[in-house]
Amino acid sequence: MFEAPYLPYDPTDKEGYETVVKRWPIILTSTIDNIYRVNHQLCVAQSEEHTDESVLAAAKVEEGKGLIEQISKLKYDMGRDRPLERIPDDGEALVQIFNTELARLTEQGKGTWFTAPWLYAECYLYRLLRSYFTQTKHWKAHDPFQAQKQETFKKSSKAIFQLATTMHELDRDKTKLASDPQNLNVIFKEMIQMCLWYFGPQDLSLLTHMSHEDIEHLQSVGKDAQAARKDYILADDQDKVWSHIEQLEGARIDFVLDNAGFELFTDFVFADFLVTYTPYVSKVVFHPKLIPWFVSDVTPPDFKSAISSLLSPTFFPESEPEPSAVSARAHLKDMVTRWSSYIDSGVFALSVPLDTPLGESSLKADFWTSPYPYWNMKDLAPEVFGGLKDSGLVIFKVSKVLTGDVRWPVCTPFGEAVGPLRGAFPVLSLRTNKADVIVGVERETAERLDRSGEKWRVNGKYAVVLFLPSV
Repeated sequence: MFEAPYLPYDPTDKEGYETVVKRWPIILTSTIDNIYRVNHQLCVAQSEEHTDESVLAAAKVEEGKGLIEQISKLKYDMGRDRPLERIPDDGEALVQIFNTELARLTEQGKGTWFTAPWLYAECYLYRLLRSYFTQTKHWKAHDPFQAQKQETFKKSSKAIFQLATTMHELDRDKTKLASDPQNLNVIFKEMIQMCLWYFGPQDLSLLTHMSHEDIEHLQSVGKDAQAARKDYILADDQDKVWSHIEQLEGARIDFVLDNAGFELFTDFVFADFLVTYTPYVSKVVFHPKLIPWFVSDVTPPDFKSAISSLLSPTFFPESEPEPSAVSARAHLKDMVTRWSSYIDSGVFALSVPLDTPLGESSLKADFWTSPYPYWNMKDLAPEVFGGLKDSGLVIFKVSKVLTGDVRWPVCTPFGEAVGPLRGAFPVLSLRTNKADVIVGVERETAERLDRSGEKWRVNGKYAVVLFLPSV
């Protein structure tokens, strides 16, 4: 397997230390709280009569108590830099891979929470948590982060309604858009911006009420605004990737999914734009994680519930969306109904069956929850690698697993940092800077930002858009 010429980051580094000392314990505490809340609801709902339902509820509560005890011990051991334990053979995927790597790290003296490489340790944490749940009878299908993902999604209603209205206006001007590829290029770049800064103050200023006249405005005076935003894109291959897309005809695009909720919604919007309003793309495949992962990553149940939630008239708060409650909700319904039809017809597809339960193994998706960088895909997941070679473009939203959580110099070319993935298939990396590992940035730019004292690597203010063609 490929070995990077630089050392990986580990929990002794500043970001990693913050993760082990603060972030991971908070995640474990919230997981315990989630189980406690479910147990409390079960106890409240139990009748005094000895029914089958009450017996099952009581059994689930007891298992929940056991889970709380296990996770509490894990949190205690983590804070004291105890050795990582072997993951038990729980019948689900990748146990041997995790344990083999753990044995190798232990031999090197890197088998504890504060000594293991960051990427392995965080992946291990979520796989170990999953093993606790999968060894129970009543909690196997439980995602301890699902409620948090749904609650966060609900808080995005304003942006969702605005984007729905934008897509409605694009549909109205569909013929005009198709007649001028430059129009499509402008919207494509706005889609990129939406994906980069979906969470920040910029999100509501992007893609709002974009009529044909608005597009023409962006092409002229609006270019100044796009140029201003480009100051925050430290490596910008937008023109290169658009030139690549223009050469496609009825191609398939792949999204390696990251966060559920509003980010998944923006992935749908981007995919909708590509298949509905351009002649270049005819199919989009979405790649989920098969177990609860990094708190917010998309699982098959998340993907499926996103559509039903968006179509539910009661999912979002009753606050008035803009421009009006009636029209915005109608625009959202029309758009998501189209997505639902795309799923039914196969225009939108999940890489695994839509009803795949948590923890079910699949050669098409297990790799996404392995502890290894994506550059090992060809060796470790030939089915995934072979499938992506047929793609017109593979879109990634992550960095630590795409380039490895490695101390690459910031000026390292993107193609070098992805190792054997270079040239295997066309790659677009949309990444907001929220971690130490960054590549593809000019040395002078990095030095200028370092001198400013700004935490530009991690504050989410800057981004990179990196593209690699296939060869």
